[in-house]
Amino acid sequence: MLFLIMDDFVLNKLTQWDLSELIQTFKEQHIDKEALYELDNQTIAELIPIVGTRLKFKKRLKLLLEEQNTTDPETSESSVQVCPSTNKTNDKGKRRSDLQGESSQGQSPARKRPREDIQGSYMEAVILSDVKNIMRCVHQKLPNQDDKLNKFLKNNITNLETDKREVVGVFGRTGAGKSSLINAVIGVKDLLPSGSLIACTSVMIKVEANMRNPKYEAEIEFITKEEWKEELWTLFNFLGDNDDQEKDEDDQDSVAKLSVLYGDEWKNKSPENLMDKKYFREIPEFLNSKIKILTSDTAKELSAKCVKYTRSESKEEDAKDVKRWYWPLVKCVTFRVPNNRLLQHVTLVDLPGNGDRNKSRDRMWKKVVGSCSTVWIVAEINRAAAEKEPWEILKESCSLMGNGGECRQIHFICTKSDSLGGSDDQSAAGVRAQILKRNEQAKRKVNAEFSKLKDVKKQFSEECFKVFTVSSDEFMTKKRLDPDETEIPELQEFLQELNEWHSETFNYVSGARGILSLIQGASSIEGEEKMKTKLNKLIRERKKTVYSSLTTTIEETMKECYDKAKEIRGDGSLKNMRETIEMHVHGSKDVMFAQAKDAMMKQLRKLMLEILEKLESTMQESIDLSLKTDGVSIPDVSVELEMGARPRGRPYHSRHLGGKVSYSKKGGVISGRLNMGEREGGGG
Repeated sequence: MLFLIMDDFVLNKLTQWDLSELIQTFKEQHIDKEALYELDNQTIAELIPIVGTRLKFKKRLKLLLEEQNTTDPETSESSVQVCPSTNKTNDKGKRRSDLQGESSQGQSPARKRPREDIQGSYMEAVILSDVKNIMRCVHQKLPNQDDKLNKFLKNNITNLETDKREVVGVFGRTGAGKSSLINAVIGVKDLLPSGSLIACTSVMIKVEANMRNPKYEAEIEFITKEEWKEELWTLFNFLGDNDDQEKDEDDQDSVAKLSVLYGDEWKNKSPENLMDKKYFREIPEFLNSKIKILTSDTAKELSAKCVKYTRSESKEEDAKDVKRWYWPLVKCVTFRVPNNRLLQHVTLVDLPGNGDRNKSRDRMWKKVVGSCSTVWIVAEINRAAAEKEPWEILKESCSLMGNGGECRQIHFICTKSDSLGGSDDQSAAGVRAQILKRNEQAKRKVNAEFSKLKDVKKQFSEECFKVFTVSSDEFMTKKRLDPDETEIPELQEFLQELNEWHSETFNYVSGARGILSLIQGASSIEGEEKMKTKLNKLIRERKKTVYSSLTTTIEETMKECYDKAKEIRGDGSLKNMRETIEMHVHGSKDVMFAQAKDAMMKQLRKLMLEILEKLESTMQESIDLSLKTDGVSIPDVSVELEMGARPRGRPYHSRHLGGKVSYSKKGGVISGRLNMGEREGGGG
């Protein structure tokens, strides 16, 4: 296949706008940056005959033109670019976030990639466009017959557009520098305020890219009214009539939750009274079980709007207008950063230290931890090896991340590496030498501590564990350390590799190859690594349930005594509750764990039988389809499949794609080839 060179600006915009299917048309019609700004409604209609696609394009073009009106045309590249433009006319362009003063003092969010990587990204976009065109043609070839096979094929072609994200979980106590770390790594200075979460809060913070528009967005997900009503009952009964008893951390947490939401009114109200709608007028989304969306032009503005939903310890001036705080009702807040390439296929999740007494938040916590492909454990460098909390988090979460989880690597990140305290040598060179020396010492100590964790090492080998010593402040200010010495660029490069490893192109191309192979196999009465793929997915998903069943069974066994404890009222109710629970545990401890083990074995046997049934039913269905399907009803896709299966030359970054890409340049024309094969390696 031959590909003409296309204007990089237009290519990047169509890719960012998720309209890569238009690349070929714009390329053929010579639509460059200058022509893009001159498009009128009639020309757009001629270029894009499909109404839905045309409306999306016009919306995004309108936003781009509005943005152009507020910035200098030479500096209007609105995305946080990982790779600079290869178009010479755009070499002076700056990132939008730099113009707003929100990035790390002009620091690129990742090291510049070589020219061949830039061309590779260009090739990926072109390949993705071509393969999408192929699959649209295949979709049109499928007959409109009401049979299972054609429905199955059409649904799978449609579902190719779904993009699975890589999840990076960030653990660490309050004050460890998680927010500063995330801000520095993604290149947005003011998104998460330092110290934004108190240690015992259960609000989960996700950070993703907003590839749809140039706005900063926050999506706030609440717990349900029923869940809050149940939590109110728990909060009140734990406080009970025990004012004379010493307040422990749970008591303080309960008082804090009730006070920030209700002020002092909760002290004279019943849980039923506190469910009155007047307390939730500002958040009708909570009452209606809907998502609340906040948008802003800058990260700083959005962060200020979200203060009341994230339990902020931010500066007093940021919170002076807040009369009521809603973080006790929040399950998760998702921040979306416009056009951030490091987050295009990656989600960073700022996780609380452990689960929560609220079942909904606890389930979400376990689900996210189990889906993390990488975990960042964050601790201050001066006590990283000795501090108990990060290691306890690692040990407690290990079973969720390992057994049945998707975690492939653990990064222990020692923060504030530039903070030395008192030092005899205050010269820049002397301080730098001390920082680098302590960094090496910290790495040795943390690695030595990890080697002692026998249970964790059953799940993760030492090759899966890596230590970083970072300084977010030095990365921003560049006073004493070079950017590379802060190790922030290394983390950025890691995120970039995650994006490339899990690229949209790979997902789409490898999925397309599977569908084409399935169609070709069905038409020639051959078959399906498809069945193996389904079974592997079933086993992987079910393992998560099986391994968590021990905890679930014990929770169910304890439910009886919890229900009894709920009925206790009056003086000394907390003491009576504890005694009731202790008696139940003492009486059932000999059988409780045996029951949990039996329940786990039962689920394993059930999984085994389900696999056998799935094999039998799939094979039977394949036989039925092959015998009953008219040969004419299945299109011949041998040509389309051959387009991605002919012999290829030298591979270009095979890790980027499910197959291999090679290219050469002759006389101003780039020749590209695609082999939609299986990717080597992988994890999870």
